[in-house]
Amino acid sequence: MLSWLKRIAMACWRPVRRYARMSKDEILNDDDDSATPDSLLWSRDLEKHSFGEFSFAVVQANEVIEDHSQVETGRDATFIGVYDGHGGPDASRFISDHLFLNLMRHARERGTISEDILRSAFSATEDGFLTLVRRSCGIKPLIAAVGSCCLVGVIWRGMLYVANLGDSRAVIGSLGRSSKVVAEQLTRDHNASMEEVRQELKSLHPDDSHIVVMKRGVWRIKGIIQVSRSIGDAYLKRPEFSLDPSFPRLHLPEPIRRPVLASEPSMYTRVLGPNDKFVIFASDGLWEQLTNQEAVEIVCNNPRAGIARKLVKTALNVAARKREMRYDDLKKVDRGVRRFFHDDITVVVIFIDHELLGNSTSAPEMSVRGFNDTVGPSNFNILQGIDANARSTI
Repeated sequence: MLSWLKRIAMACWRPVRRYARMSKDEILNDDDDSATPDSLLWSRDLEKHSFGEFSFAVVQANEVIEDHSQVETGRDATFIGVYDGHGGPDASRFISDHLFLNLMRHARERGTISEDILRSAFSATEDGFLTLVRRSCGIKPLIAAVGSCCLVGVIWRGMLYVANLGDSRAVIGSLGRSSKVVAEQLTRDHNASMEEVRQELKSLHPDDSHIVVMKRGVWRIKGIIQVSRSIGDAYLKRPEFSLDPSFPRLHLPEPIRRPVLASEPSMYTRVLGPNDKFVIFASDGLWEQLTNQEAVEIVCNNPRAGIARKLVKTALNVAARKREMRYDDLKKVDRGVRRFFHDDITVVVIFIDHELLGNSTSAPEMSVRGFNDTVGPSNFNILQGIDANARSTI
């Protein structure tokens, strides 16, 4: 029985070595109705995945984009990852390079996909990044303060598995009564703005009266960071990575006795039903501007092609109005300065075509097709195949 399951898992992710590199001009497709393009927004209108189609868009706000993301798809499985970095791109880039490969390794060893497999992949990725921090902190001490939220979805054999660290969000659009689309949030926001998160932190650290602090109108953990779970942020997890007073914004007056941030993901598993039509995976930059219901209604009421770009542009219009300006004016604001108006935003919309989901069978032969934006808009990759050795050279 176990050997049969292993063959299934290996077939789902069997790699081929086939790549195509796309330039920004080939994939931008932005602002078809505008004379002023947004040079910081890039997208893919519509691509195929194992059980339907997906649309993808990213807009940059930081001087160096800190969001990284990927869609990896084989005949019997689809993997979605959104990694919202902070303090720099090192952690989100590391996750994009390693988490999926860790998942494949654990799935092959155990012959299946499960919540435990996802937890193991997250743990291996966290351990790998902390090892990188240990090697690098002597010459690059601030790498100890680099971290990333991590949102992952896997569709396999009619099941949707979601694992999450931080405040990126997965929201499913399902048909409810009268065939109206209803939003359901599948993830929990690990953010100190949530009362339940603050209470959880206080219960875990009863001897620390400053575990959560209101600073400039925002709840922050140790007065520094909003997210309570992440990959990285080594200085808030292990005392060996504490930063000295030469970094006053990040220096802790007392060494930590136990990890302040966690790296254990919250999990969600669901059998995909006929009324489940699509899932939006997005970094918190989208959800700062749109509600869950607003987002699913936009997806439901518009064509599939370019829908991720439409979500991003709707969010940017909202962000511009908050500053009493037009989106066309916001487009003229350069990266770096743009961060004062909105965050980096990544959106992946996964459409579920149930006739494909129902016909999924495990087989020993397959091809793999993937999508990855592990670089910025000027150097965009489409991975047509995943190879554990060749992939790291991209």
